[in-house]
Amino acid sequence: MTTLSNTPFVSVIIPVYNDDARLNICLHRLSEQTYPHVEIIVVDNGSTDLSRVAAVVNRYPAAKLISEPKPGSYAARNTGIAHAKGDILAFTDADCLPVQNWLACGVAQMKTHPDCGLIAGAIHIISQNHQHPVELYERIMALNQQKFVEQDQFGATANLLTRPDVFKSVGLFNAELKSSGDVDWGQRVFAAGYTQIYADNVCIGHPARQTFAQLAQQASRHAGGFYQVRCQQHKSAITRQLTFFKLLGFHLMPPVMFAVNIARHPQLQTPMQVAKVVFTLIFIRAVIVKALLRLKLGGMAQRA
Repeated sequence: MTTLSNTPFVSVIIPVYNDDARLNICLHRLSEQTYPHVEIIVVDNGSTDLSRVAAVVNRYPAAKLISEPKPGSYAARNTGIAHAKGDILAFTDADCLPVQNWLACGVAQMKTHPDCGLIAGAIHIISQNHQHPVELYERIMALNQQKFVEQDQFGATANLLTRPDVFKSVGLFNAELKSSGDVDWGQRVFAAGYTQIYADNVCIGHPARQTFAQLAQQASRHAGGFYQVRCQQHKSAITRQLTFFKLLGFHLMPPVMFAVNIARHPQLQTPMQVAKVVFTLIFIRAVIVKALLRLKLGGMAQRA
C-alpha cells in the first residue's frame, strides 16, 4: 500500500502557450492556496515571446519556468513531470482558476485514497453572458469530470492529481497527441487496474469560451486528438477506416435524441435556451466533420 507523509510535497504542473495574462491570474490564485508545501512548474511550450511568460513567473517565489519546444501540451506536461520533486503531481492549465483550498482538498483525497491512479476534481464553468449560445452550451456541456471518470475512465488535466509512481507504471502522456492525451493516459491507468476518484470538493474554475471562433478552434483540436487516439487503438488499416467512418457518421447524424434529452436539463428554462444549445452542438459537429475530413486527407492535428 502506498503511504504519504502527513504533509506531502506537491508539484503543480502548468503548460502555457501565448497566455501570459491568464497565467498571471492562475499563479496568483495558486499563491493564495492554504496548502503550503508546493512547487509550481510552468512549462512554456513555444510562446512567441518567452520574456512575457518569464516576467509573470518571476513574480511568484514558488514558481519556476522551464521550456519544452516540442509543440503540444502533453509534451510540456511530460517535461514538467521530469523536473517535478513532489510526492503528488497536480495538473492544471494557465486559464484555470483554482479555489483557495484546491490543493488542501486534493492532498486530503490522495491521503484517503493512497493507491488510486488519479483524482479528478470538479471543473466549474464560469460564464459572463448566460444567454450567449456558446457560453450557455459550455456551462451545460463542458468538462464534466464526474462523467469523464465514471463513464470514460479518465480525468481532464485541467484538474488532475496523481503520483509519480503511476507514471512509472503506465508511462507518460503521449507527447504526439495535441489533444485527448488525458483520455489516452487515463484509460491506460484504468486498464492497469487503478481506481479513479472523482472529487467534487477539489475545485477549479474554468472560463467559458465566448465566441463561435473559440469554440470551433477547440472542437477542431479535440477532433484531431480523439481521432489520433482511436487510430492508435486500432492498428489495422481496415479498423482504422471503420473508425473514421463511424466517427464521421455519428457527427453527420441530426442530434434528435440529444435535443429530446437536453430539453429536460434543469438549467435550461426556456425553449429558446434549448434551441441555442442544440444549434451550438450542430455547429460543433460541422466543425468536427470538417476536421476529420482534413485529417483523412493528410492534414495535421492542431495544437491550439
